[in-house]
Amino acid sequence: MWIFLAILAIPLIEIGLFVQLGGAIGLWPTLAWVLVSAGLGIIVLKGVATLGPVSLSRDMHELSDPQSPLAHRVMVVLGGGLLLLPGFFTDAIGLLLLVPPIRLLAIKWIGRRLQVKAKYAARSQVIEGEWQEANPETPSNPDAKPSDWTKH
Repeated sequence: MWIFLAILAIPLIEIGLFVQLGGAIGLWPTLAWVLVSAGLGIIVLKGVATLGPVSLSRDMHELSDPQSPLAHRVMVVLGGGLLLLPGFFTDAIGLLLLVPPIRLLAIKWIGRRLQVKAKYAARSQVIEGEWQEANPETPSNPDAKPSDWTKH
C-alpha cells in the first residue's frame, strides 16, 4: 500500500515543485538544474562503477561490519540514480544520500526495520517429514481408494 502511495505521490510532488520553483526561478535555470543534476548523477554512478571490487574488498577488511561498505555503496548508487531523474524532490533526496552522515542514518533506520521483520519471520514453524516420489502409473497400494485431494 505504501509503495502504491509513493508511486502516486512522487510525480505529484515533482509537478508541484516544477510549477512553483520553475515559476520563481524561470525556465532556463530550471532546465539547467535538470541537466546539471543529471550530469552529477552520471558522474556519481561512473565513480561508483570505477571503484570496482578491489575497493569493496579493502573497505570490508577495514571495517568490522562487512555489510556497511556494501550498504554505503548501494545508497550512493541510489542517490546517483535519483539525481538522474528530472525533478527537484528526487534531486534533494539523491543529494542527501550522498552526504555520509545522512547516509549512515538511513542505513541504520533501514537496518532496524529489517531486524524487526526478521524477528517476526523467525517465528515460523517447521514441520519435519519424509517423502518419496510416487509413480502415478504404478500405485504403491492398489487396494487403496483415491485421495480426496487428487482428481481421478
